[in-house]
Amino acid sequence: MGLRVFSTATVVMVLIAPTSSLKAYEFGSPGTDQKPGVTLGGGSAGSPAPGIYMFEQVYTYQAMISGPGAPNGGQTPVRFESSSTGFLFVPGWTFLGANYDAVIVQPVSTLSVGSPINSGYFGLHNTYIVPIELSRKLGDSGFFVKTGFGFLPPDGMISGPAGLSNSGHPWWTLDPSLTVSYLKDGWNLTASFYYEMNTKNTVTGYQSGNILHGEFTGTKRIGQWTVGPVGYYYGQVTDDRSSAFYNYAINVNRYNVYAAGLLVGYDFGPVAVNVWALDDLHADTSGSTPLPGKATITKGYNVFASMSFRLWAPESGQSDTTPKHLLYK
Repeated sequence: MGLRVFSTATVVMVLIAPTSSLKAYEFGSPGTDQKPGVTLGGGSAGSPAPGIYMFEQVYTYQAMISGPGAPNGGQTPVRFESSSTGFLFVPGWTFLGANYDAVIVQPVSTLSVGSPINSGYFGLHNTYIVPIELSRKLGDSGFFVKTGFGFLPPDGMISGPAGLSNSGHPWWTLDPSLTVSYLKDGWNLTASFYYEMNTKNTVTGYQSGNILHGEFTGTKRIGQWTVGPVGYYYGQVTDDRSSAFYNYAINVNRYNVYAAGLLVGYDFGPVAVNVWALDDLHADTSGSTPLPGKATITKGYNVFASMSFRLWAPESGQSDTTPKHLLYK
């Protein structure tokens, strides 16, 4: 999950938050800790100029519960919304020829699920912390490679008999990442991959399988505008491990979701704004036990908006209202 949300003259945030309480895996819990698609706001493997950046991102996810176990004939609505505030620290350090940065993000999210489930919450999600990202420029080829490692401690709002009745999660999530970009002549062609690994729920003992994310950007900057297609894939690639709390039943063991959409951005100078929307084109799920075929997944559409600006520049020693030419992860 690293901060892979930079674009030319833009710092945007990575929102880390649950997607829906029915997406997959432990009963009453989402299958991902990072909302798929949040990194697509101009993301690349480049590194911004030294300084401290602040970023805000909001999004809404409107969906229906689908899959072989979907209630109400697949007509149960899910609405998830979130807002996050984050900071990117770029001290100007290098390590083995790569530029270093670090990130911290705090999301707040709200969820509502319609009839016949009728549930919801509002609260702080687990904080997203990235102590290290390293971006390397490959000569004058236009290619960049970035690697990172992030994690989410169980510090969100946690309640309920399984620890899953609010937006926080009672477990740790580890998130290594790899991003490759071509950044030249206004193009941002980026493929970003990250891998979520969860520890056991400290209340129930249930442990989700690992989740692979792939997010893809193909934008072009034209004057102050940026436009182009975006897309993502995410899926659970290892099995869940249940516990006595659920009599060793499993809600969802595997799933796959593919989405595609469009990004439009504008650089106002001191502040840059991106908006992007994606539709879930395909979603499938399987592997529930002891009732095979009863797994569920959500399928819908996403709309994201981000705003970013530079708080402080070391060359001036004070707040800098004019963004530099930035290459983002």
